[in-house]
Amino acid sequence: MRIGPYSLRNKLVLAPMAGVTDRPFRQLCKSLGAGMAVSEMVTSRAELWDSLKSRRRRDHEGEVEPRIVQIAGGDPEMMAEAARLNAAEGAQIIDINMGCPAKKVCNKAAGSALLQDEDLVKRILDATVAAVDVPVTLKIRTGWDPEHRNGVHIAGLAEQAGIQALAVHGRTRADAFKGEAEYSTIRAIKAAVKIPVMANGDVDSPEKAQEVLDATGADFVMIGRAAQGRPWIFREIEHFMATGRHLAAPEPVEVCSIMLGHLDNLYSFYGEFSGVRVARKHISWYLKTLPGAAGFRERVMRAETSLEQQALIRGFFADQDIRELAA
Repeated sequence: MRIGPYSLRNKLVLAPMAGVTDRPFRQLCKSLGAGMAVSEMVTSRAELWDSLKSRRRRDHEGEVEPRIVQIAGGDPEMMAEAARLNAAEGAQIIDINMGCPAKKVCNKAAGSALLQDEDLVKRILDATVAAVDVPVTLKIRTGWDPEHRNGVHIAGLAEQAGIQALAVHGRTRADAFKGEAEYSTIRAIKAAVKIPVMANGDVDSPEKAQEVLDATGADFVMIGRAAQGRPWIFREIEHFMATGRHLAAPEPVEVCSIMLGHLDNLYSFYGEFSGVRVARKHISWYLKTLPGAAGFRERVMRAETSLEQQALIRGFFADQDIRELAA
């Protein structure tokens, strides 16, 4: 599987998620089977490039290739300049965000709001592709609302502009994350273009990943929310696709090791104060997959230091092991 000059180990891609797919999480998911991981979206507004948030989102130090930066905005020249900046800083693939349904993004005529203006979409794509020598990819939704599913036309514009891969979430902007994703539009998009297509939306199990690939004919499957608290989903899907059998769920001792390693990377990346606070949401997601964690979740969310967080987690998993041995 290839995007531009880059060969990927498999068909599994970690979706870009604001506030989630920072460098520590991307590295973790790649180590657990993701063939590619896309960064959080970076604004194209030049005045914000030097903010701490933007600098962190562009940080790919030590990351397994390819390094992919997603940019967001609604002005062709600004998007082209953002692409140039990120490529100069080491981005090996530039991804354009036309899929985010968040109001704060769409209200600025960016993200999936752009799907309403096909002429502007074309100008952004043309300008961004022309600005850099690295591959440019695009993430979209199936359309603006159920009455305006223009994903097939947008995909055609993307291919004409030189976009080298396309990710499609099986919902419209109006759907946000409600209801179930539909895959017939993704299948129509895949049939209409020759560039690689990634199918995204509601992929939460090995069976669902295979079902979506079969239903759409897509080249890749993109996984987002299902990886929160369960980054090993990638190796589970990879194993299932290779063997037709399920990989055993990780034992509590391994989950504990994965969590603590992830938290160490968060503390290092963000610093003690911010790292502890960013870690809280990840801890909560991990604990949702474990029995008997509801009461403990409240305690660990109150921890104020990295040492306290880690000690509480070690204690919780020690109790888990004792309960398993007694069962």
